[in-house]
Amino acid sequence: MSYIPHTEADRAAMLAEIGVETIADLFLDVPEAVRFPELRLPEPLSEMEILRELREMSERNTDLDHYACFLGAGAYNHFIPSTVSHVTGRAEFYTAYTPYQPEISQGTLQSIYEYQTMVCQLTGMEVANASHYDGATSLAEAALMAVSISRGRRKKIVISPLVHPEYRQTLRTYIRGTELMVTGDEDLTRELDDLKAMLDENTACLIIQNPNFLGQLEDVNGLADAVHEAGALFVVAVDPISLALFKPPGEYGADIVVGEGQSLGNQLNFGGPYLGIFACREKYVRRMPGRLVGATVDTEGRRGFVLTLTPREQHIRREKATSNICTNEALCALAAGAYLVTMGKHGLRKVAELCYHKAHYAAQHIAEIPGFELVGDRPFFKEFVVRCPKAPAEINRRLLERKIIGGYELGRAYSHLADCMLFCVTEMNTKEEIDHLVGALREIGGG
Repeated sequence: MSYIPHTEADRAAMLAEIGVETIADLFLDVPEAVRFPELRLPEPLSEMEILRELREMSERNTDLDHYACFLGAGAYNHFIPSTVSHVTGRAEFYTAYTPYQPEISQGTLQSIYEYQTMVCQLTGMEVANASHYDGATSLAEAALMAVSISRGRRKKIVISPLVHPEYRQTLRTYIRGTELMVTGDEDLTRELDDLKAMLDENTACLIIQNPNFLGQLEDVNGLADAVHEAGALFVVAVDPISLALFKPPGEYGADIVVGEGQSLGNQLNFGGPYLGIFACREKYVRRMPGRLVGATVDTEGRRGFVLTLTPREQHIRREKATSNICTNEALCALAAGAYLVTMGKHGLRKVAELCYHKAHYAAQHIAEIPGFELVGDRPFFKEFVVRCPKAPAEINRRLLERKIIGGYELGRAYSHLADCMLFCVTEMNTKEEIDHLVGALREIGGG
């Protein structure tokens, strides 16, 4: 128990013990100008009054209930069926952190098992784990897994400059202080053919994003063959919604597939928590980081679920662990599972088709505005690059005045695209919102 001094003599004795004379001396390191000699609280309010005040404060926020959003760049505004929050809000799921006693967590294990199954169906891969923190950590873990599969002999990781810039930063954070080397994105204009020329006997993996960060679909024909000929692994980061419409990476030779699962039933949430998708070929399953839930039968022949693989340092010897990630974002994975079950394959394809057609409608009409120009001639999914006649930051500021959240200012990550914006259109954007954006850009660009 802690001792609480009750008298001045007690307090003086304790202060003397730690070498100060007064309680104020404890705060000498805090500049005097920012010290608070007393706590000035407002007058007390009733619950009704404080709720009214908080509601008025919240109305000053910019939110997607009151603004049209055309910002993507890794976090996307998709429709979430009400069934998702109904399932994730159940107390047995919502309050559970992780199945430390998996044998009595059959509901959680089954939800993870179904999630893994649907991720495999989406990606065209053979096994999927019970998720990671987010897309960035999934990609970094995939790179480390590729090095591990080479038993540490291959130390070069080749990555496309069109992989999400924050994913690339996270990867470099992961390998800092090791002998590993990340290369390929030093020149932000490199193409896939340039990356193929960098493959050699020291390459552990080649990492691309498809659709890439600029929203464009990569030409992956023959890419996996070139990677495998060099003895390396092929890692692909994906937008899971796009897989309902386009060929999954498993069909064009990917060895590991990763991605951000936020778009599958998870809110934007100011940046998190999110969901890291991770899937691979079955032959690499014992090198896969994270957990794997499997189905089995008990001694009476009844179906049950178990943690088949738990290769993290919390469970096994540290030197044998494939990862030190100690959570699997189970609630976010549950949301993704509930979303996929609710939508079904036809519903998910409809979402992807709406994104595709609405994005192309927006791109076509923006390109018709004098001064605005579409960049690149590759096919794209739901994001596209526009070269602007004025500074993107200024355009975004003026769009915000019209209750429009504009695109991502590409100069923040790509210096050669400083005059460009990355717009995103999803099924949530109505034709009226798109037309409003086009009209606003016409006014801003011409004025």
